[in-house]
Formats: sequence, C-alpha cells, structure tokens
Amino acid sequence: MIQLTPHGDDDVPFIDCHHHIWEPHNTSHPWLTQEPQIPFRYGDYSAIRGPYLPEHYLRDIGEHRVAAHVTMEGEWDPSDPVGETRWLAGVFTSAPDYLGHVARAFLHHADVQTILEGHAAYPFVKGIRHKPTAAASPDTIEHGTPGGLTDPAWRRGYALLAQYGLHFELQAPWWHAHELLDLIAQCPETPIVINHAFLPADRSDAALSGWRSALRLAATAPNVMLKISGIGLPDRTWSLDDNAAIISDCLDAFGVDRCVFASNFPVDRLCGTFETIIGGYKQATAHLPTSDRRKLFCDNAAGIYRLDLQSIASE
Repeated sequence: MIQLTPHGDDDVPFIDCHHHIWEPHNTSHPWLTQEPQIPFRYGDYSAIRGPYLPEHYLRDIGEHRVAAHVTMEGEWDPSDPVGETRWLAGVFTSAPDYLGHVARAFLHHADVQTILEGHAAYPFVKGIRHKPTAAASPDTIEHGTPGGLTDPAWRRGYALLAQYGLHFELQAPWWHAHELLDLIAQCPETPIVINHAFLPADRSDAALSGWRSALRLAATAPNVMLKISGIGLPDRTWSLDDNAAIISDCLDAFGVDRCVFASNFPVDRLCGTFETIIGGYKQATAHLPTSDRRKLFCDNAAGIYRLDLQSIASE
C-alpha cells in the first residue's frame, strides 16, 4: 500500500484523477471561447469559461487536501491534440503534485499513430480519452457508426494504445455496454476506465434499471474500472438525496477495488461546490472501513494511473 500522510480533513488522502486545467484566452480550447455555446449536459456553462489553473483549483478545494492530481483533456483544438500536452508540460513544472494526464486522440483518424507517439513522449501521459460517436438512445444504436465503438477504423486506432502503454478512458452512455464488451474481447490487454459512472443522466425508473444492468455487464470484464464523477443533474444543486443511490449502485456493481472518486472540476462546479460534491462522496462512504475508503479515494487511482508518489509522500 502507498504510504501517504493524510491531510487534515479526514484519515484518507485523495487523489483527484479527473479534473481539467485550461486558460482559454491564451491556449486553444475553442468550445470555451467561441459562440454560440455547444450543447452541454449541464446547460449554460458560461461560469467555467475563464482560466482554470492549479491556483484556481486550490482555491476551490477549501479545507480539503488533495495529495495528487491527474488532469483530463479539455477538448483542445482537434487539429493539434498534442498541443494541450505540450502546454501542460510547462504548467506541471511548477505544480509537482500534478503527476498524470489523460490526453486526447481521435482514434479513427488516419494520423492517430503520430498523435499517440506525440503524447507518449511525455511520461506524465497515462491514458487517452476519445468520446466515441454515441447513439442518442438505446434504440438508435447502429453498428459501424463512424467514430463509434464498432467503427473498424476506430478499433484499429484503439488497438494501438497497448503499444504505447496507454489505457483508455471511455465517456459514452451506458447503452453502449454491449459494444464495450465486444471491444474488450478484441483487445483484452488495454485497461479501461469508464468516465462519469456511465452517465446515469436519466433518473427515470426505466432508465436507471437499464443503467444498472449496463454497470453489471461492464463489470464482468476484469480490466474495467468505474470513475464515480460527473453525476450532477442540470439545473439542480448536487445533493446526496439525488446521488446516494447512484453511488451505492456503482459500488455494488464494481466493488471497492474497481471504483475511484474524482471531482470533474471545474465542470461540476456548475452543480455544486467542492465541499458539496467531494464532501458528499465522503459522507456516502463514511460507513465503509478506512481501508476501503482509501482504495476509493487514493490507492485505486494510484494504481490505474501508475503514479509515482514518492516525491509527495512526506508532505
């Protein structure tokens, strides 16, 4: 077990393995500067269109203490996905607890190998996220959709990840679980982290039943982990009343050895404060043994992101 000293707010250190860093007016995140706004699952995102650098994150966390960080790609200019990694390399030089990054690559593009080589030149890049083309509903899935999980070109790009020692971060609706299992059968050597709890956005009884079934199906693949993050609802302040059952279902399906918690800041700041959301995760798991909570908030993330925590272990 990694030996990290707890930081004040409780007895378990937290590795935030999914938050963003950006500076829209000095970098190239077009969705944060261009008009009109793109359709977004939380609605109007004007409040997060300004700079979000390590110092802004530090102000957001309040009394919480974060032991280490893994940043997530922020939809940089698609013509130069490696540009974000190059920029972050500079940011990370003055932020020693920023130990990892999940970069962007369009797996179905002809230049995917060149892009992966560019990312892999930076040791802090641990994985790749590409949001595949997704069906709008469970009954509209079409096999072979360009840019989707069953697109032959997309799968050829996906098959390259293992060559570069990179895992895959999947952000797609839960109704693509069967396609995910088929992908894993074809490329079993690549670990997968499902983002944002497989997107339980529709909280109707029928949709939640389908989501739970998808969680259980995905959990049958041993190389899949689940990231519990991004579970806010549009036009509602994040609350345990809304999300306690979601958290419980995630843990029931994947167990404490294959789940991680993350903030998804600043995006989830649209739903609540850091204290509301991370404090909510801690409250939802307060009944668990410390060893289990440590897995969920720290050790599992350290493992899947292959983090070297020796430099911060004594802080």
